[in-house]
Amino acid sequence: MTATNKQVILKDYVSGFPKESNFDFKTNTVEFKVPGGSNSVLVKNLYLSCDPYMRIRMGKPDPSTAALAQAYAPGQPIFGYGVSRVIESGHPDYKKGDLLWGIVGWEEYSVITPMTYMHFKIQHTDVPLSYYAGLLGMPGMTAYAGFYEVCSPKKGETVYVSAASGAVGQLVGQFAKMMGCYVVGSAGTKEKVDLLKTKFGFDDAFNYKEEQDLSAALKRCFPKGIDIYFENVGGKMLDAVLLNMNPLGRIAVCGMISQYNLENQEGVHNLSNIIYKRIRIQGFVVLDFYDKYSKFLEFVLPCIKEGKITYVEDVADGLEKAPEALVGLFHGKNVGKQVVVIARE
Repeated sequence: MTATNKQVILKDYVSGFPKESNFDFKTNTVEFKVPGGSNSVLVKNLYLSCDPYMRIRMGKPDPSTAALAQAYAPGQPIFGYGVSRVIESGHPDYKKGDLLWGIVGWEEYSVITPMTYMHFKIQHTDVPLSYYAGLLGMPGMTAYAGFYEVCSPKKGETVYVSAASGAVGQLVGQFAKMMGCYVVGSAGTKEKVDLLKTKFGFDDAFNYKEEQDLSAALKRCFPKGIDIYFENVGGKMLDAVLLNMNPLGRIAVCGMISQYNLENQEGVHNLSNIIYKRIRIQGFVVLDFYDKYSKFLEFVLPCIKEGKITYVEDVADGLEKAPEALVGLFHGKNVGKQVVVIARE
């Protein structure tokens, strides 16, 4: 048995902001079988995750960048996190009908070789499957590891989250509130700022685009200073935060979306504050924490079922909408976690 397989292709390496015209579609045929004696698994992709780190993979390979940012190959399907159902399997741990999340191609069907901490079998199906592209997948694990493991939070501390309405930020803010912290977030539209305060329970929030002086905005929101900054933006925002950090403050560097599309990245000028305030700045990647995934599920699943966590998704319908959804991330068009649905079942 065979089926047609539509794929999202990167035409060529991207410089500057990505555009929908940087992508194309290709259709091939996939056989519903895997090579005999192999560990390969044929999966039907149900949901795809749009994530800012994917911009790094669109650029020409740079020997100076980390191997984690392996570039996409022009003319080939791009890849990222997705939620899939097993069609055929040669792998002892997966059988037909199983559900998994992990790295797959941006296509209707993918042939994968499941790898530890790259693919995870889905055991809990009493929550929306799309959550495994966000809340219960890589973004959720990123928020959990970055906040609890990297930030070492304490009850009563002040926490600032940039890009706070996105896939990771909305969760960091809620985790911080559950810890008894005072939490402020920033976002780029009135709608998103309202969402932070009314739906996610942030104590305060502001639209960074409406602030003439970011440092003054932070001083207004944190008159006693910032203990923890969850960094998703970089650039001028990081500069302003350094002026407002408290002694022994912690900054977890998750992303720097303001810099990904710049040919020459912005410098940071207030670095001397790191010395005098004894600030700890730590970059992290979620791959280093996947050994704690079962612990994360034990924590977060009851929170979902008890209504302690709210998660907002921005869903694009159909693979043909995937390039538009991905490009939209870099213009702030998404409200919440950007997901592409290919097939709901």
